[in-house]
Amino acid sequence: MQQYLDITVGDAAAQHQRRRGSFDGYARMRASAPPRGFGDTEIDFLARRDSIYVASVTDDGWPYVQHRGGPAGFIKVPDRTHMAWADRTGNRQYITAGNLDRDDRIAVIAVDYPNRTRLKLLGRARFDPDPTPASLEALGIDGRLEGLVTVEVVAFDWNCPKLITPRFTAEEVRAATAPLRERIAELEAQLASAASAR
Repeated sequence: MQQYLDITVGDAAAQHQRRRGSFDGYARMRASAPPRGFGDTEIDFLARRDSIYVASVTDDGWPYVQHRGGPAGFIKVPDRTHMAWADRTGNRQYITAGNLDRDDRIAVIAVDYPNRTRLKLLGRARFDPDPTPASLEALGIDGRLEGLVTVEVVAFDWNCPKLITPRFTAEEVRAATAPLRERIAELEAQLASAASAR
Protein backbone atom coordinates (compact mmCIF):
# COMPACT_ATOMS: atom_id res chain seq x y z
CA MET A 1 0.00 0.00 0.00
CA GLN A 2 0.99 3.58 -0.52
CA GLN A 3 0.66 6.66 1.63
CA TYR A 4 -2.64 8.33 0.66
CA LEU A 5 -1.09 11.80 0.54
CA ASP A 6 1.74 10.60 -1.73
CA ILE A 7 -0.89 9.89 -4.37
CA THR A 8 -3.20 12.85 -3.82
CA VAL A 9 -0.83 15.75 -3.08
CA GLY A 10 0.84 16.94 -6.26
CA ASP A 11 2.98 20.02 -6.81
CA ALA A 12 0.01 22.38 -7.12
CA ALA A 13 -1.58 21.15 -3.86
CA ALA A 14 1.81 21.36 -2.11
CA GLN A 15 2.14 24.98 -3.21
CA HIS A 16 -1.25 25.78 -1.66
CA GLN A 17 -0.21 23.99 1.54
CA ARG A 18 3.02 25.99 1.71
CA ARG A 19 1.17 29.27 1.21
CA ARG A 20 -1.39 28.39 3.87
CA GLY A 21 1.03 26.91 6.42
CA SER A 22 -0.10 23.27 6.43
CA PHE A 23 2.69 21.72 4.35
CA ASP A 24 4.98 20.72 7.24
CA GLY A 25 2.22 18.87 9.12
CA TYR A 26 1.25 16.91 6.04
CA ALA A 27 4.91 16.25 5.20
CA ARG A 28 5.29 14.55 8.61
CA MET A 29 2.24 12.42 7.85
CA ARG A 30 3.69 11.48 4.46
CA ALA A 31 6.97 10.48 6.10
CA SER A 32 5.26 7.84 8.26
CA ALA A 33 5.09 4.26 7.02
CA PRO A 34 1.96 3.49 4.99
CA PRO A 35 -0.43 0.86 6.34
CA ARG A 36 0.04 -2.67 5.08
CA GLY A 37 -3.66 -2.97 4.51
CA PHE A 38 -6.99 -2.63 6.22
CA GLY A 39 -7.08 -3.11 9.95
CA ASP A 40 -10.07 -4.42 11.86
CA THR A 41 -11.39 -0.86 12.24
CA GLU A 42 -11.56 -0.30 8.46
CA ILE A 43 -13.07 -3.74 7.80
CA ASP A 44 -15.76 -3.23 10.44
CA PHE A 45 -16.48 0.31 9.21
CA LEU A 46 -16.97 -0.83 5.60
CA ALA A 47 -19.09 -3.82 6.64
CA ARG A 48 -21.56 -1.49 8.39
CA ARG A 49 -22.02 0.91 5.46
CA ASP A 50 -25.23 0.95 3.45
CA SER A 51 -23.90 3.37 0.83
CA ILE A 52 -20.69 4.66 -0.72
CA TYR A 53 -19.70 7.23 -3.33
CA VAL A 54 -17.55 5.98 -6.20
CA ALA A 55 -15.52 8.12 -8.61
CA SER A 56 -14.07 6.84 -11.86
CA VAL A 57 -12.40 8.65 -14.78
CA THR A 58 -14.12 9.25 -18.14
CA ASP A 59 -12.42 8.94 -21.53
CA ASP A 60 -11.88 12.73 -21.51
CA GLY A 61 -10.40 12.74 -17.99
CA TRP A 62 -13.48 14.02 -16.19
CA PRO A 63 -14.24 12.61 -12.74
CA TYR A 64 -17.53 10.70 -12.70
CA VAL A 65 -19.15 10.14 -9.29
CA GLN A 66 -21.90 7.64 -8.56
CA HIS A 67 -23.66 6.47 -5.44
CA ARG A 68 -23.75 2.77 -4.64
CA GLY A 69 -25.94 1.39 -1.90
CA GLY A 70 -27.54 -1.66 -0.42
CA PRO A 71 -28.22 -3.21 2.93
CA ALA A 72 -25.45 -2.86 5.52
CA GLY A 73 -22.89 -5.49 4.57
CA PHE A 74 -23.19 -5.05 0.80
CA ILE A 75 -19.51 -4.07 0.81
CA LYS A 76 -17.36 -7.18 1.08
CA VAL A 77 -13.76 -7.16 2.31
CA PRO A 78 -12.26 -10.53 1.34
CA ASP A 79 -8.78 -9.61 2.58
CA ARG A 80 -6.74 -6.68 3.92
CA THR A 81 -6.17 -5.05 0.51
CA HIS A 82 -9.38 -5.73 -1.45
CA MET A 83 -13.03 -4.76 -1.34
CA ALA A 84 -15.91 -5.75 -3.58
CA TRP A 85 -19.60 -5.22 -4.14
CA ALA A 86 -22.34 -6.46 -6.43
CA ASP A 87 -23.30 -3.87 -9.02
CA ARG A 88 -27.08 -4.15 -8.93
CA THR A 89 -29.46 -3.25 -11.72
CA GLY A 90 -29.93 0.52 -11.93
CA ASN A 91 -30.47 2.91 -14.81
CA ARG A 92 -28.35 0.71 -17.12
CA GLN A 93 -25.99 3.52 -18.22
CA TYR A 94 -22.85 1.46 -17.35
CA ILE A 95 -20.72 4.61 -17.16
CA THR A 96 -18.56 3.42 -14.27
CA ALA A 97 -18.21 -0.03 -15.86
CA GLY A 98 -17.13 1.56 -19.13
CA ASN A 99 -14.74 3.93 -17.41
CA LEU A 100 -13.07 1.03 -15.59
CA ASP A 101 -12.56 -0.83 -18.88
CA ARG A 102 -10.33 2.06 -19.99
CA ASP A 103 -8.84 3.37 -16.74
CA ASP A 104 -8.99 1.21 -13.63
CA ARG A 105 -8.34 4.04 -11.15
CA ILE A 106 -11.14 4.58 -8.67
CA ALA A 107 -11.84 6.63 -5.56
CA VAL A 108 -14.35 5.65 -2.88
CA ILE A 109 -15.76 7.66 0.02
CA ALA A 110 -17.67 5.85 2.75
CA VAL A 111 -19.44 8.00 5.36
CA ASP A 112 -20.93 7.16 8.74
CA TYR A 113 -23.20 10.19 9.10
CA PRO A 114 -24.48 9.63 12.67
CA ASN A 115 -20.92 9.30 13.99
CA ARG A 116 -19.46 11.92 11.61
CA THR A 117 -16.76 9.57 10.30
CA ARG A 118 -15.44 9.28 6.75
CA LEU A 119 -13.05 6.83 5.09
CA LYS A 120 -11.46 7.67 1.72
CA LEU A 121 -9.94 4.98 -0.49
CA LEU A 122 -8.00 4.89 -3.74
CA GLY A 123 -7.62 1.75 -5.77
CA ARG A 124 -7.58 -0.11 -9.02
CA ALA A 125 -10.94 -1.63 -9.88
CA ARG A 126 -12.27 -4.24 -12.22
CA PHE A 127 -15.87 -4.65 -13.36
CA ASP A 128 -16.71 -8.29 -14.11
CA PRO A 129 -20.06 -8.56 -15.93
CA ASP A 130 -20.12 -12.33 -15.57
CA PRO A 131 -18.63 -13.38 -12.22
CA THR A 132 -18.50 -17.09 -11.49
CA PRO A 133 -20.99 -18.57 -9.02
CA ALA A 134 -18.01 -19.71 -6.92
CA SER A 135 -16.60 -16.17 -6.65
CA LEU A 136 -20.01 -14.79 -5.64
CA GLU A 137 -20.53 -17.56 -3.10
CA ALA A 138 -17.07 -16.91 -1.60
CA LEU A 139 -18.07 -13.27 -1.08
CA GLY A 140 -21.54 -14.10 0.22
CA ILE A 141 -23.28 -12.35 -2.69
CA ASP A 142 -26.51 -13.60 -4.19
CA GLY A 143 -29.46 -12.25 -6.13
CA ARG A 144 -29.68 -10.47 -9.44
CA LEU A 145 -26.73 -8.28 -10.38
CA GLU A 146 -25.20 -6.51 -13.36
CA GLY A 147 -21.69 -7.48 -12.39
CA LEU A 148 -19.09 -7.57 -9.65
CA VAL A 149 -16.77 -4.67 -8.84
CA THR A 150 -13.52 -5.69 -7.20
CA VAL A 151 -11.10 -3.04 -5.96
CA GLU A 152 -7.45 -3.54 -5.07
CA VAL A 153 -7.05 -0.78 -2.51
CA VAL A 154 -3.73 1.05 -2.88
CA ALA A 155 -4.25 3.74 -0.23
CA PHE A 156 -6.79 4.90 2.32
CA ASP A 157 -7.18 7.69 4.82
CA TRP A 158 -9.61 8.64 7.56
CA ASN A 159 -10.97 12.13 6.99
CA CYS A 160 -11.76 14.99 9.31
CA PRO A 161 -15.29 14.88 10.80
CA LYS A 162 -15.66 18.64 10.54
CA LEU A 163 -18.75 19.70 8.60
CA ILE A 164 -20.24 16.19 8.34
CA THR A 165 -23.89 16.76 9.21
CA PRO A 166 -25.29 13.86 11.24
CA ARG A 167 -28.02 12.06 9.31
CA PHE A 168 -29.99 9.02 10.39
CA THR A 169 -31.81 6.27 8.55
CA ALA A 170 -35.47 5.58 9.34
CA GLU A 171 -34.36 2.40 11.13
CA GLU A 172 -31.87 4.33 13.28
CA VAL A 173 -34.56 6.88 14.19
CA ARG A 174 -36.99 4.08 15.11
CA ALA A 175 -34.37 2.43 17.33
CA ALA A 176 -33.42 5.72 19.02
CA THR A 177 -37.04 6.69 19.70
CA ALA A 178 -38.26 3.22 20.80
CA PRO A 179 -37.84 3.98 24.54
CA LEU A 180 -39.79 7.24 24.11
CA ARG A 181 -42.61 5.50 22.27
CA GLU A 182 -42.74 2.81 24.95
CA ARG A 183 -42.91 5.45 27.67
CA ILE A 184 -45.68 7.31 25.82
CA ALA A 185 -47.64 4.05 25.55
CA GLU A 186 -47.21 3.47 29.30
CA LEU A 187 -48.39 7.00 30.14
CA GLU A 188 -51.36 6.73 27.79
CA ALA A 189 -52.34 3.43 29.45
CA GLN A 190 -52.09 5.06 32.88
CA LEU A 191 -54.24 7.97 31.72
CA ALA A 192 -56.81 5.63 30.24
CA SER A 193 -56.88 3.57 33.44
CA ALA A 194 -57.27 6.70 35.59
CA ALA A 195 -60.07 8.00 33.34
CA SER A 196 -61.99 4.71 33.48
CA ALA A 197 -61.66 4.59 37.30
CA ARG A 198 -63.54 7.87 37.71
